Amino acid sequence: MTSSEVPVDRRKPAATVWRNRAIAAVALLAVLVVAYLILAAFLPRWWAQRLASAVDGSFAKGIGWGLLYGGVGTALTLFLLLAAALGWRRRGGRFLAGAAALLALLAAIPNLLTLTVVLGTSDAAHAGERILDVDAPAFRGAALTGAILAAVLFAAVAALLARRGIRRRRGAGRVVEPAAGKPATDSGGL
Repeated sequence: MTSSEVPVDRRKPAATVWRNRAIAAVALLAVLVVAYLILAAFLPRWWAQRLASAVDGSFAKGIGWGLLYGGVGTALTLFLLLAAALGWRRRGGRFLAGAAALLALLAAIPNLLTLTVVLGTSDAAHAGERILDVDAPAFRGAALTGAILAAVLFAAVAALLARRGIRRRRGAGRVVEPAAGKPATDSGGL
């Protein structure tokens, strides 16, 4: 390139780029709102029907499926999030932490769907509640019990891991010195 040639800037003006980003953001927001409205009307009733077909009106099956969904779903979600938090700063940790967080979100879906039925205020949520009352008895209470038991188990494991970490940090800074007047031995306490 000679000194008389002027480089050609082929980039778009900043205003055009930001305008396109704003249009894309508004379009994405509109799609998300429409998807939410459709799913809010469909998912609670659909989930309640899936549970009703699995439980089939049996109290024993309702308790079993409820404990399974509530307990395993909560425990798996919490332990995957713990793994993501513990592995964040390690080599390859950001990718693995992101994958664990995504898997945790997927594991939480059954409990979140049950919550939309139980806590929802829409017509679909009320229809789902009626379906669960008739065709999936004891499921909601058992799911709550399973979730509470899983949370207690998680809290115990997290406390043990925190305790181990505290002891490890204290032990790393501690230097064992021989007592005054006694020679240091290398017997290892035997």
